[in-house]
Amino acid sequence: MPDIPFPDISPIGMAVLAALALTSVAATSILIYKVLQFLRLGVGRFDQARRVVALWLAGDGAGALAGAEARRSVSLRVLYALMAGLRVRPDDRAYAQALAVQAAQEELASLSRYMRGIEAVVQAAPMLGLLGTVIGMIEAFGRLAESTGAVDPAILAGGIWTALITTAVGLTIAVIFYFAAIWLEGRITREREVLESLMASVLNGRIAAPAMRR
Repeated sequence: MPDIPFPDISPIGMAVLAALALTSVAATSILIYKVLQFLRLGVGRFDQARRVVALWLAGDGAGALAGAEARRSVSLRVLYALMAGLRVRPDDRAYAQALAVQAAQEELASLSRYMRGIEAVVQAAPMLGLLGTVIGMIEAFGRLAESTGAVDPAILAGGIWTALITTAVGLTIAVIFYFAAIWLEGRITREREVLESLMASVLNGRIAAPAMRR
């Protein structure tokens, strides 16, 4: 691979590359934070929640509530709010459902926090790359206009490098974090779907389940 002649890139082109580097660092920081947050909040941990629901549907309301009380995952925290509401008001499913919906909304809002930052980088990186392309072409044609006689390709090198490098870097950043955003959004969507399913199971099975043992 040939060496990239960075000295031939204009200060404006270097500024665009610096802006792309900053957006990449920002998006990487958000991505690392989201991965650690998902691990800390227990995203995707559904096995214990399904066991809790099974206990509930089997009639062991106290055991189900005790299992959910650990609250080590998003689904367990929402189920705990739902079951605790049913325990406080056994005949008021609307009250318990409202508690669970509020808990689910808070959890999902926390999971969605800072996602717009990654989406902004995905949109901004190609635009910065395009800006670098325009700047590079302006530089190249400007140097071409200043030259007389036969054109030395070296005169155009800086502008061409600016146009190509900024475009490539911008597109690369956008593609990488586009797929990262899709993966994160997929995890959040999956969490929402499972929460809805678990809540429906508890609420729909409430009639068949015996009263909670106090």
